[in-house]
Amino acid sequence: MNFCSDNTGNLAPEILAALAAANDGSAMPYGNDEMSQRLEGKFGELFETEVAVFPVATGTAANALALSVMVPPFGAIYCHAQAHIHTDECGAPELFSGGAKLVPVAGENGKIDPDALAATLAAAEAGVVHHVQPAAISLTQATEAGTIYQIEKIQQICAIGKDYGLPVHMDGARFANAIATLNCSPADVTWKAGVDVLSFGATKNGAMAAEAVVFFNRELAETFVYRRKRGGHLWSKMRYLSAQLDAYISDDLWLRNARHANQMATRLARGLQALSAGKILYPVQGNEVFVCLAEPLIATLQAQGFQFYRWQNQGDGAVVRLVTGFNTPPEAVRDFLEAVERYQRSLSSLVTS
Repeated sequence: MNFCSDNTGNLAPEILAALAAANDGSAMPYGNDEMSQRLEGKFGELFETEVAVFPVATGTAANALALSVMVPPFGAIYCHAQAHIHTDECGAPELFSGGAKLVPVAGENGKIDPDALAATLAAAEAGVVHHVQPAAISLTQATEAGTIYQIEKIQQICAIGKDYGLPVHMDGARFANAIATLNCSPADVTWKAGVDVLSFGATKNGAMAAEAVVFFNRELAETFVYRRKRGGHLWSKMRYLSAQLDAYISDDLWLRNARHANQMATRLARGLQALSAGKILYPVQGNEVFVCLAEPLIATLQAQGFQFYRWQNQGDGAVVRLVTGFNTPPEAVRDFLEAVERYQRSLSSLVTS
């Protein structure tokens, strides 16, 4: 009944079991335990290349700390206007970078338009002392609109960045949902496409509190250990973060969870479209549905216990965001659609009477 966010979900049983196993006995602190030590190798296998991996507890920390090693205080970070780092991080990227400026770039459906990025960079006046200097590009995969960058688009954006000497960061809070839709190798959509650093999310997809900053360009990682410590994310009992990430990427758990979440969102969107319940704003490609519903329908659904966020007012209704997760039961989707259908039947009966 709760479609507010994939943050509302419980722990995946496999991750809960991994935490229980990690709780047996003692282990060396600050990432010197056996599980933390082998994490880099496991991520290397997943991404088919050598990587540097740093567990942190939140997505905000992953994004802000990753960007802090990529840009100087006088730098500009180019991102979409709807990007999470721009709208929902409470200034954390600016704080941890020492004052870098986030520069929004236009693009439909939550995605940076490569032509708009090229035009923005061409007009940036690099080298002029009065302006922030181009420093990095940040992509959100999947985007805040629930849409997904295709590999070719990422390659195009990274190529533009390379022309200007800019590293590319990817906010992958819902990276699993993107890979489940693209059905490609994680390598294809990251370092092979030109991405330098990935904030690899797990919390929204079954973990308790576990994200990883994955460096494909390992030269950028040289000072990260100090920034993570200074930022308060070097856990003394790091094994509990590492255990979550270890279980998450084992036996395709991360992709199984994401596939289910995506399937539930697709089922929800198709049902709403079949009922002509309201306009869906963006293509449903991951686990989020943005739909404009009439105010009386919103009130009816909420009165019946369905929970979701209002995103923005629109005409005589509002855009609401419906998010599904790895643990969203098919029955919840069915019940939501049946509630919409009952509402529509009640309207029809009033008209005919």
